[in-house]
Amino acid sequence: MKKAGNMRRIGIIFTLICFFSSMFVTNDVALITFVPLTLMVYRGIQDEKSRILTIVLETASANLGSMVTPFGNPQNLYIYDKYRLSLGDFFGTMLPSAVVSLMLLIILCMILPKSVYGAESYKNRQIPKVQAISYALLFIVCLLTVFRVIPDWICLVITIFVTVILDRKLLLKADYGLLATFVCFFVFVGNIARIDMISGFFSEILNGRELIVSALLSQVISNVPSAVMLSGFTENGKELLLGVNLGGLGTIIASLASLISFQYYRKESGSESGTYMRIFSLVNFGLLAILLIFAVVGIL
Repeated sequence: MKKAGNMRRIGIIFTLICFFSSMFVTNDVALITFVPLTLMVYRGIQDEKSRILTIVLETASANLGSMVTPFGNPQNLYIYDKYRLSLGDFFGTMLPSAVVSLMLLIILCMILPKSVYGAESYKNRQIPKVQAISYALLFIVCLLTVFRVIPDWICLVITIFVTVILDRKLLLKADYGLLATFVCFFVFVGNIARIDMISGFFSEILNGRELIVSALLSQVISNVPSAVMLSGFTENGKELLLGVNLGGLGTIIASLASLISFQYYRKESGSESGTYMRIFSLVNFGLLAILLIFAVVGIL
């Protein structure tokens, strides 16, 4: 923050950090980590629109950056496994969109003012080395599982074993309700797909339109449920993958990660929810329109 010097550079730094970190720690975790830090940086700075724009750009960058890797977000992991995509197919589908998205985000950062920022001094705290090394190794095990090097059950056993030793209370903090929701979605889609009339209807609608249909449906029920639901009616996994990821832009419920940022901002002193929603909608729908046009005409 001290080296950045002004608010525009700080906005670019936060945007880039969210974009690239979300590829590895997911869009949710990137926003949980960096949005509170952004709010802390802006305390005492009387520029509400810049604060909102920075958070909105962080949110968009986390959603767009997370689409690059199979483990960047839940819908990627699901589609990557469901359609047994190779890494070549996955990166070939997502990298062009990511490059264009990053360029657009940096251009939007230029809207931020070049106001001088004087960074406050904070006392550094030591990182627990044993936990940090252990969780880093566990993260590598998870990556190897995603890349189909290590079987799922071995990863599960190792994860539980390490967590019990280091901090067993973490096992109580997992969102088991969310996991149960996904299980219900899988059961629902499986049952619906067995009804010939419904299956034929959805298959006809999706045929050749996976990109647009999945992006539009994500605006209403979010991109993860859209991926699970539509996967039962199409074999075109790559178009579905691109559609639900681009569909994370747009409405604030298109990606549940967007709600995380809004909740953090809404609880902050002096927040202006109406202004936030206007800026959020303008940026997100603008990015969605541009990226969808590029994808439809074959640029992506």
